[in-house]
Amino acid sequence: MGICSSCDSTHVATAKLILHDGRLQEFPYPVKASYVLQKNPMCFICNADEMEFDDIVSAIEEDEELQPGQLYFALPLSWLNYPLHAEEMAALAVKASSALMKTTTASQKCRRRIRTVTPFAFSEESPRRKVASAGVYCGGNGGEKRGRGRRVSRKFKAVMISIPE
Repeated sequence: MGICSSCDSTHVATAKLILHDGRLQEFPYPVKASYVLQKNPMCFICNADEMEFDDIVSAIEEDEELQPGQLYFALPLSWLNYPLHAEEMAALAVKASSALMKTTTASQKCRRRIRTVTPFAFSEESPRRKVASAGVYCGGNGGEKRGRGRRVSRKFKAVMISIPE
């Protein structure tokens, strides 16, 4: 109703690269992996979507372009062609979450919404490493935390407000 501007209409998808030291580099334009490797010669680039537990970490080709909307990691060469263990993947997830939380874009400021990645706690009780959620933050006043020992659950309440026109 009336003249409106949308924050999402100005959002440009970027290729996001998490460096080994935890910094985030964003590329709003097409960039080849070879360009990134020139600035980080002791690393290789891998696509986060292709990483799996206990699977070999492989590099993307040097002539491959980093795709907008994708998340990539610059990992040390010593990790190349070695299996990625659960603890290492969890550490990478925390590093990526931290780097993404530090960035503030115009669309995030406009929406005033907090996004988080749920951290994981690993239990050493069994060799299968049970993964338990360490906590969830949903933003706003939508959840009430209820704890039972090590387990955390949320009871959600609907919050209704009127929007003046």
